[in-house]
Amino acid sequence: MNLLKSVETTIANLVEGAFGRVFRSEVRPMELARKLAREMDAHRTASVSRVYVPNEYSVWLSPEDRARYEGVEHEVIEELCAYLLEHARREDLIMASPPHIDFHTDERLTLGEFGIQARLIRPGGHAEEHPAPREEHGQTMIYSTSARVGRPVEEIHSRSRAPRAFLAVGSRRLAVPPGGGTIGRSRDCEIVLEDAGISRHHAELRPQGEGWTIEDLGSTNGVRINGREAHGAQALEPGDRLELGSTEIAFELG
Repeated sequence: MNLLKSVETTIANLVEGAFGRVFRSEVRPMELARKLAREMDAHRTASVSRVYVPNEYSVWLSPEDRARYEGVEHEVIEELCAYLLEHARREDLIMASPPHIDFHTDERLTLGEFGIQARLIRPGGHAEEHPAPREEHGQTMIYSTSARVGRPVEEIHSRSRAPRAFLAVGSRRLAVPPGGGTIGRSRDCEIVLEDAGISRHHAELRPQGEGWTIEDLGSTNGVRINGREAHGAQALEPGDRLELGSTEIAFELG
């Protein structure tokens, strides 16, 4: 097992293994960790020789989800901070200070919905962006864990015209949920593949208009489409050959 995969497995087990089974909440610690890392990546600020990322994160939970963390919230936050530190180290990103995460309750959120606001706080306590008024959520990105897929709520609620998608893996033909899904080794993925070269949460398939896209979720070995490495969300066509780890997959439409 290479170093990056060992780190990924250790951190994932640390967060999900230690706390994931404690909760029956729709918002799992590992999902928070993944989305916090995504928000970190989405708010990079490049200088001459370094790339800075937010070091302060506000997580908004529904009353039901927040209640499930009672008694272990401090420990979960510590593990989430450790996850972000490791993610920043692996990606060679700079934080002005160790990450700080706060949990908040928002009565408007329903079970399984959560919001994340990321800010870069410079030395002396000066924020790059002032926090938006609470009643508007400001730049807070809202996610939902409906069908165990996290993405902006408005995207989930939008009506998709995409045809049904399938993945042909060897002799198996796996149906992708209409709302999309995550591919990986973790048991909470919609499409679970047993391959040591595949990350726990490797890639995400999403309906987009009348078609589908695939996006790497920061996996160790990446995603290849027809032999080419994929970066960001990539549109798929019927017959495309996907490579995740050592697994070859044919993308099909039903």
